[in-house]
Amino acid sequence: MHPEVQSLIDHFQMTNLPVEGTLYKRTWLSVEKLPDGGPVGSAIVALYCEEPWSASTFHRLTTDEVWHFYGGDPLRLILLYPDSSSEEIIMGSDLLKGQRVQFVVPAGVWQAGHVVKGGRYALFGCTMAPGFTPACFEGGTYDQLIGQWPDREADLRLLGCVGETKRMPEDTP
Repeated sequence: MHPEVQSLIDHFQMTNLPVEGTLYKRTWLSVEKLPDGGPVGSAIVALYCEEPWSASTFHRLTTDEVWHFYGGDPLRLILLYPDSSSEEIIMGSDLLKGQRVQFVVPAGVWQAGHVVKGGRYALFGCTMAPGFTPACFEGGTYDQLIGQWPDREADLRLLGCVGETKRMPEDTP
């Protein structure tokens, strides 16, 4: 493992997000609650890296998610839209090459991500309002998604959720 990656993991005290696989640390959870008891907002800082492997498997959320790029190598988001179209977003610091420092993934869009090939790590954050709860998450498997997005077969094989577990545990911090 690259020493800088280990330093970031240690500094933020990151752990693996269940089901999804991303190294992360929650940095904010609003104390204000919605009528259903969920938080008004939440935020995480996260890391994609090659060693140890950290990526986001395909999942969709019931709320928009705002992504923020902080540093390191660019990251690639793969988005699968309900109309069977798909898109790739490269987040990074080279704005003149079309990389983005901020991007909103709309609610209900399947998303997955990883550091670009050859990169060591990508440090980023995600913010949600209403805030993240395990109930707003659904993981997507290869078998579930391949019929609608056959052009994304390689991505679905790499980043589809494995096994039957597609829901976040209720005690996910």
